[in-house]
Formats: sequence, C-alpha cells, structure tokens
Amino acid sequence: MEALAQKVGERLKAARAKLVTAESCTGGWAAQVVTSVAGSSAWFERGFVTYSNEAKRELLGVHEGTLRAHGAVSEETAREMAQGALSRGKGTVALAVTGVAGPGGGTPDKPVGMVCFAWASERSVSSETCQFTGDRECVRRQSVVRALEGVLQHLERG
Repeated sequence: MEALAQKVGERLKAARAKLVTAESCTGGWAAQVVTSVAGSSAWFERGFVTYSNEAKRELLGVHEGTLRAHGAVSEETAREMAQGALSRGKGTVALAVTGVAGPGGGTPDKPVGMVCFAWASERSVSSETCQFTGDRECVRRQSVVRALEGVLQHLERG
C-alpha cells in the first residue's frame, strides 16, 4: 500500500493537485496511508472521517433526501461525499469511500463487503461499487487500495 500511496503522491504533485479524502467505513485509513509518505503535505490537503449519516450531512453536505432514498452505502452518497469534500476543503481531487465492512450490518441488497467509491475534481465525478470478501480488516484494506487506484485513474482521465 505504501508504494501505491507514493505513486499517488507523485502523480498528484506532477499535476499540481491536492487530495482531499472523505471516508466512512475506512475510518481515515486512506488519509493515514497517504500521510505516511514523506512530503505528503505537498499533495494532501485534508481528510474527513464521516462515519455517521449526521456527520455526512454536517461536514460534507450530503443531502438528507439522498441518504433517505439511497442509503449511506450508495454511489449517490459517495458522489455527494466527494463533491462535499472538494467544496469544503482546498483540494483539487477528492476520493470518497462508504460501505459495509462487517461483520454485521449487511442486508440482502447491501451485503457485507459492498463498498461504494467516488472520485471528484472540478471537471468530473466518477463512482463505482465493489464487492469485497474477507473479514472486516480485509474489506477495509481492499477499500483503501481501490480508493487510491481510483485517484490514479481519475488523474489519467483528467
């Protein structure tokens, strides 16, 4: 994961971009991984840990209607988290992660291991849903890796 974070940092620095994170089920793990890279202050702006729906609304501006209609674990919510992180921070690229890490909390529609991601910049927003396997730590670890890979892909697309 450290090599991936290093690569993300190099790409962000080359693009003169700064990253903002909005995390729920990963609890700040993505921010921790990127800030473990020496010199990350040049390309990491801030991180939001918004575990509760109330925090998602208050800190990131996720709409109550979105949470009611789609739930916290949805691409719609992830997209609003990423856009909110951009508008409330001073970064130029945002990642958002929200999911069901387990072992409990899953439903037939949103099983344990379902994680929704979004990546945003001024010009575009993209999102996806992944289904991971393993215990809570495995789901969270895979989520951090996918979130950082997504930053690289988002930067490639411009």
